[in-house]
Amino acid sequence: MIKKLLSGNEAVGQGALESGVEVVTGYPGTPSSEVIPFLADMVKKENLKVYVEWSVNEKVAFDVATAAAWSGKRVLVTMKMAGLNVASDTLVNIVNKGVRGGMIVYVTDDPGTHAGCTEQDSRFYSFISLV
Repeated sequence: MIKKLLSGNEAVGQGALESGVEVVTGYPGTPSSEVIPFLADMVKKENLKVYVEWSVNEKVAFDVATAAAWSGKRVLVTMKMAGLNVASDTLVNIVNKGVRGGMIVYVTDDPGTHAGCTEQDSRFYSFISLV
């Protein structure tokens, strides 16, 4: 086993790779910004067949991930807490249809607004959407 020293966001990316993720989408926003660049670097270095993109916004990122998951791909979508507000329509509706592949929804909150300008508890979306 190879030991690596990773940040929390890098560990999320590493775990996604080890779980067989095939599509990764997201929108840049602290505190989740490091996931996509880490994965893009890993995909390039190791010549992996994983599609990685920065989307134009969080809704588009969630929609791209949803389409891939519906087609049977394992996906990761990442965003900060305020971005979940933008993507919430897809989140609350995807629960009714489910997915054929696996889907990781990685949303980072910022208690005390240390990294951004919004303090929000995104866990309430899990109650609304029954995730």
